[in-house]
Amino acid sequence: MYAIVDIAGQQFKVAKDQQIFVHRLQGDEGASIEFDKVLLVDNGGKVTIGAPIVDGSKVTATILSHLKGDKVIVFKKKRRKGYKKKNGHRQFFTKIQINSIVA
Repeated sequence: MYAIVDIAGQQFKVAKDQQIFVHRLQGDEGASIEFDKVLLVDNGGKVTIGAPIVDGSKVTATILSHLKGDKVIVFKKKRRKGYKKKNGHRQFFTKIQINSIVA
């Protein structure tokens, strides 16, 4: 059984006991959260597609940790002009574990 769920503006394919990284969510570590925007549910070959969401379905998850991703270097340069700009960025993530999918 799997579901496609909208979490913080992004769509993820999730299954029970799966751990995923999503953009930073509000909540403490160990807290339980629910996602109501379930777009598709596959229950053993029986596919339910929402228009736009599946009514009465939800996905529950537990927040495992808050962390930062790897550093991404942004380097801009214009040749022969003496222009160089170096910038770094680290995205904030939340690691969650899917507990259950209710169809």
